[in-house]
Amino acid sequence: MALPAPAEAADGQECENGFVCSIVEVPGSPGHTQPGGGSSGSTGEGNSSGGGGGDENGGEENSRYTCTYTLADPQPPDDSPLWGADGKKPGVSMYIEDCLDNETGIHDVKNIFTDAPPDAGGGGAPVIDPADVARQAVDKMLLRGPEIGLTPKPGGRGVVGLPVYMWTATGPETYGPNVTSAAIGPVSVTATARVSKIVWNMGDGTTVTCTTPGTPYRAEYGKQPSPDCGHRYTAPSSTTPTGKYHVTATSTWSIDWQVTGGAQAGQMTEVRESSADITVVEVQVLN
Repeated sequence: MALPAPAEAADGQECENGFVCSIVEVPGSPGHTQPGGGSSGSTGEGNSSGGGGGDENGGEENSRYTCTYTLADPQPPDDSPLWGADGKKPGVSMYIEDCLDNETGIHDVKNIFTDAPPDAGGGGAPVIDPADVARQAVDKMLLRGPEIGLTPKPGGRGVVGLPVYMWTATGPETYGPNVTSAAIGPVSVTATARVSKIVWNMGDGTTVTCTTPGTPYRAEYGKQPSPDCGHRYTAPSSTTPTGKYHVTATSTWSIDWQVTGGAQAGQMTEVRESSADITVVEVQVLN
């Protein structure tokens, strides 16, 4: 998640471009303690333990706020003043703290840096992993196996040696693109799924990998082979225990996801399967 837009420092000077000015005090801010002991919104000058920004009510005041933490993307450069006078230390990451004032509905957003995940300080506030948000987006998608098209048609009869065409319908649910978004707290992710390949197990011990949806067969093609996704049987289906060839088509969905307004992105894959049975016979030639 990208760091918030630059704010203006108390002395009127702008903070480093691309990063929130962590020394700016937001009116009504909760003054949360940085998880692990330091104060939130610190540039290294206020990493003292204790907390609540001087809040005498302690837990009662803290319960007024709901906070989430997101790894800043991009991270500030190692020599950024946001890390404090000593610069960035090994193993330390910058997070964005977003605290919602449950009474006023106002968000208080600050930078924090810590040598442990923000929930390690005992506060229990969640660290939002964009990959988890992407998984939620994918779970909302309806991704199906191929909508199988075959010649010969399932239920019909093909002939040994003649070309077999394989294809699928190309809707969002069967081939893509399929686009869905999801959000957790301040992190929003859009995922786009497309079929990258279909592996056809033809039931005779052979497989065919197709990187296109295939070409639907038309009568005018006659005995021409499929230009992009085809097969020929060399033996009749009567040689199988069921008397049919069980054809299985397995789609690999390649899914790209991107954080809205941020540089974080990633990929994942899903697999879906469909099947059909066809009969292939051998033509007897009479002399």
